Amino acid sequence: MSLKSNHVKHSFIAFLILCSVLGGVMSAYPQQTMKSSSYAPVMITEPFASVMERMTAAKLEIMKRQMTLLDQRYDLSDRPAQGITMSRGKAIQEGVRLKLPDGMTWEKLAEMTPEQIKEKDVFPAGCFPLPHPNHPEGGMLFPKTHIDEIKKQEQRDLTRFDLDFDIPLHFLPETPAPIYLTTRPDLGDVSQGKLVTIENFHELFNGILNPKQLEGLRLLVTPFPQQQFNQTEDRRSARPSRGVTCFDCHANGHTNGGTHLVGDIRPQEFRHRLDTPSLRGVNIQRLFGSQRALKSVEDFTEFEQRAAYFDGDPVIATKKGVNILERGSQVHFMAEFQELMDFPPAPKLDIYGRIDPKKGTESELRGQEVFFGKAKCAVCHPAPYYTDNLMHNLKTERFYKPRMINGRMASADGPIKTFLLRGIKDSPPYMHDGRLLTLEDTVEFFNMIQQLKLTPQEKKDLVQFMRAL
Repeated sequence: MSLKSNHVKHSFIAFLILCSVLGGVMSAYPQQTMKSSSYAPVMITEPFASVMERMTAAKLEIMKRQMTLLDQRYDLSDRPAQGITMSRGKAIQEGVRLKLPDGMTWEKLAEMTPEQIKEKDVFPAGCFPLPHPNHPEGGMLFPKTHIDEIKKQEQRDLTRFDLDFDIPLHFLPETPAPIYLTTRPDLGDVSQGKLVTIENFHELFNGILNPKQLEGLRLLVTPFPQQQFNQTEDRRSARPSRGVTCFDCHANGHTNGGTHLVGDIRPQEFRHRLDTPSLRGVNIQRLFGSQRALKSVEDFTEFEQRAAYFDGDPVIATKKGVNILERGSQVHFMAEFQELMDFPPAPKLDIYGRIDPKKGTESELRGQEVFFGKAKCAVCHPAPYYTDNLMHNLKTERFYKPRMINGRMASADGPIKTFLLRGIKDSPPYMHDGRLLTLEDTVEFFNMIQQLKLTPQEKKDLVQFMRAL
């Protein structure tokens, strides 16, 4: 045998010995292989066709489970309010949609202490954190109206083969939403009734924006790779995808109700479902992200592209094609456009953000008194924009014992940023995870959480006031 072949033989034997040793080490510490990881798997060994077939087959049962949960939690009927709509005319859903345990009423709950509600296990099901339609999987998920329009305009398909959107369309913001600019309030809605995309942004905004803002808008409607929509084998679209745009969630600088899971929490069952917030009023906000507390819209824009698009995992981002924005120009341009997004007109408000006594109804004016008085809403939501730009912890875990709900561990939410209430009637559902479907639900939730003991009339008036903001 030659020296070369002998060397190869000895090397191979050494390799087998090493494998045996490593195998013994791994078997000696089996708990290490079971430990949850902060990282998503990079190497995918199952063929894409097999993944798609398996997850498509499971879709029906997964969506049935989620819709059963929603039906247990809420009255999902289409029951529009009379005489009040969103800015472009879509009906607003009215009434308390949260379902209560048998024999319980909101009045009884209001008289109970958090400890009593927890002990008797009567915390309303719809007040618990809302899970993603498939919480263990997660990912961006869009309403069908948005999917259809993007497919029509761009031939880009945002359909997921494994999941559908869960919340009924009549509980979502109107689409396309109107666009109001702080720089040109004289123009009113500048969207011309169209969903702004890469196909039409230039014709709609050339001559209204300056060149920097126009370039920022172009980037906001440009598709970039994202965790579920990309060109790798572990995507969730049938075909390789160009990706998603910022305005796929923040449609027309507002929101279409699209959902995702926040990227900054592990393990998976503790990640919050995300109800996409509106970009209206970005210019007066000082905190970004429901819990991240990023200090500028530039920070948030850069963070979204680098990590949030990929579940907060920079390793996966590199694999799937992360778009690294240039901070000094691209991020600046995108932020400059976002800061132009204005609130819809509120003709009953004066320059201080209060109801003008000459314009408001008796109910709205009474509701304003409750808002700034007994209900303590203004502690976190002061006029004129109805946010204090801070974070608050409601400590809802006082009211229930932790439990797993469709893959979501319902426990402490922690501090959440104060969202703006200007134009709030245009932005259902409510709370950071969309767990409350109507403003009436929101009033009942906070009446219980804050133990306010509001009367039925005070609750009604409070809703009327918020609809006028």
